[in-house]
Parts: sequence; structure tokens; C-alpha cells
Amino acid sequence: MSGTWMTTRAWLLMLPLLVVMIAVIGWPLVDTVSLSFTDAKLVGTGGDFVGFDNYTKMLSSSNFSRTLVTTALFAVISVAAEMVIGVLAALLLNQEFRGRAILRALMILPWALPTVVNATLWRLIYNPEYGALNAALTQLHLIDAYRSWLGEPGTALAALIVADCWKNFPLVALIALAALQAVPRDITAASLVDGAGPFNRFRFVILPYLAGPLMVALVLRTIEAFKVFDIIWVMTRGGPANSTRTLSILVYQEAFSFQRAGSGASLALIVTLLVTVLAVAYATLVRKTAGSAA
Repeated sequence: MSGTWMTTRAWLLMLPLLVVMIAVIGWPLVDTVSLSFTDAKLVGTGGDFVGFDNYTKMLSSSNFSRTLVTTALFAVISVAAEMVIGVLAALLLNQEFRGRAILRALMILPWALPTVVNATLWRLIYNPEYGALNAALTQLHLIDAYRSWLGEPGTALAALIVADCWKNFPLVALIALAALQAVPRDITAASLVDGAGPFNRFRFVILPYLAGPLMVALVLRTIEAFKVFDIIWVMTRGGPANSTRTLSILVYQEAFSFQRAGSGASLALIVTLLVTVLAVAYATLVRKTAGSAA
């Protein structure tokens, strides 16, 4: 009876949370699923049932395929850069030198800034008329005239990736720095005595301790980058010529700009499914990493 009572009490304690989750997540999700099978508009009637037409149109659309490629490029390049820069910053800040505490505090600032503030800051830096980037490159004689970095399809996505990396690499650095604190000093000292160089010391001594935490950072950042919206919307709104339009931007445009609530809901569910796949991959990788560490 005691075990049954403990289980019942546990469910009773979780009941308020379950009610909130059903109200905040469950019902909107059910409503979105039902809406995705209709041709409903954002304003007007509920729409007629169209089955899987919205899904087939979205998946076969050239806009969807191009946007998926853009999203994948943004996620892969930005996350890869964040991982490399974050690990390098962690290795630097793990050394003992004067002012290390100040640098650690300053490193957190980009990550602590709200994304909208970060995006606005980089829009000013990239401004084609008075931006700091154009001024610096012109004074260094690297470019002859000011350029519209966010107004050219060839440079807009790269400019966004730089802004996103500056915002999020501190998270990777903090995770890596915490993992570096767990590396036994006697092992690193022994590797120095054995004559191991910096690269071999990092590869064979330090990297095994970083593998698990970096895997968590890698997949978490990949999921976040895959569903990015705010920084791109503030800086380019998906332009120019849709060169920076990601899946989240496409969902917003379909549902609110074009007021096609039914197809927008179906696209949102497709994106949710893709993110869920990444989340499952995250759980699997973390479990394997934990098992190998054990």
C-alpha cells in the first residue's frame, strides 16, 4: 500500500504541471494539427477539409526545398564555427594569466545579450552607409567602396552566420571550459614529461574529457540553429531575394504574411517533425556517450 500511495502522491504533485502543459502545449498542438488539414485563412472562415493536400504542396514546393537547403547551410556552418571558436576560447581561458577572470566575464556578454539587441547591433555594423565594418575594411584598403553586406545575396547569409557565431560561441566555450576543469592535472603533467606536443596533448589527453560535453553542445546548438528565426527576421527578414529565408521564416510568411493558416500550420508541423528527429538523435547520442564514458 505504501508504494501505491507514493505513486498516487507523485501523480497528484505533478497534476498542476500536467494541467498547465495540456493547456499551453497539448491543446494548441491538437488545434494546429486539425488546422493543417484545412484550407483555412488567417482571417475568415474555418476552411474546408483538404486532407494531406497542404503537406504534399509544401513538400513538393521549390520554395520549401530551397529554404531547407538554406536552413541546413546556416545550421551546419554556424554550429561548426561555434564549436571550433568555443573550444579555442575555452583552451585559452583555461590557462593561468593575469586578467583571466575579466576575460571570462566579458566572454559571457554576447551570449547574455537578447537576440534582438544582438541582431540590431550587427545591422548597424553591416550598414552600407555608416557601418563600422565598411569603415574598417576601407581604411585597411581591403575594399574600394562601401558594400551592402545584408543587401547582396552572395554575402547576406555569411553575414548572418558571423552574427550568430558571435552570439552563441560563448555557450560552447562555457561548456568546454567546465569540462576542462575535470581534466586531472597529473595526467597533463605526465604528458608534458613524456614530450607530448600541444596537438597530441589535446588529442589524446584533453579531447576524451571534452567529447561528452561537446556532443551535448553540438546537438543543442544544431537544434537551435535549425529553427532559428529572430536574428534573421530582425536583420534581413529572409532577404535579399529570399537568400536568407529559413524554415521558420517560411512558416511565418505562409501563415501571417500570406494569411494561409492551413498551409502554414502544415509547414509548422513539418518543421516540428524535423526538429523532433534532431531531438531524438540528441537523446541517442547523449545516451551512447554516457554509456561509453561509464
